[in-house]
Amino acid sequence: MSKRAIIVYGGYSGHTPKECSLFMKELLDREGFEIDLCDSLNCFSDEERMSNYDLIIPNWTDGELTGDQWNVFDRIVRTGIGVGGWHGGMADGFRANYNFHFMVGGKFVCHPGNQKLYTVNISETTDPIVADLKDFQVHSEQYYVHFDPIIDILATTTICKPVGDYPWAEGVEIPVVWKKSWGKGRVFNCSIGHGVSDFAVPEVRNIIIRGLQWAAR
Repeated sequence: MSKRAIIVYGGYSGHTPKECSLFMKELLDREGFEIDLCDSLNCFSDEERMSNYDLIIPNWTDGELTGDQWNVFDRIVRTGIGVGGWHGGMADGFRANYNFHFMVGGKFVCHPGNQKLYTVNISETTDPIVADLKDFQVHSEQYYVHFDPIIDILATTTICKPVGDYPWAEGVEIPVVWKKSWGKGRVFNCSIGHGVSDFAVPEVRNIIIRGLQWAAR
């Protein structure tokens, strides 16, 4: 039986939310998911509809959920619906909602040096999300995140030059890929995914697809 998922996209246009969502929908279609797309946060107001999904993919940088919308989101994930995503849709989504970032397990604070070539180090080779993958490089924003110590870290990066206005950040190891639980729900995050070009890196595609498959109820 196929898994049902919804990608809720919008927010900051620099992350090309529609284009990234359509690209990811095509990949997930091939994996047997039934994917719906929603370009409005109002879908979170419909608890009956959202409860029928196995996975919610928030691809909405910044934005603001109403109290009722967050309560629906929180409630259904606690029952076992998965949450997963990438880049700004997770670690930089709904910036004012600290409970959302508690759910995600981390919060974007900056990307020292903006877009650059950096290395991602696989740190947990036995986990199926990253199993058989080697360290790899990607040219994108190197996210510096504040993170919850409860997360299960699967890949990291070391902040490298250039670091712009943050010289003290150089050499700091930061999680890139992680998973955790929220009640009975599984939560997956990958900090890579600034634009569709990031998904051209095979390791990035594999990690995100595997992570979303793991998170789905």
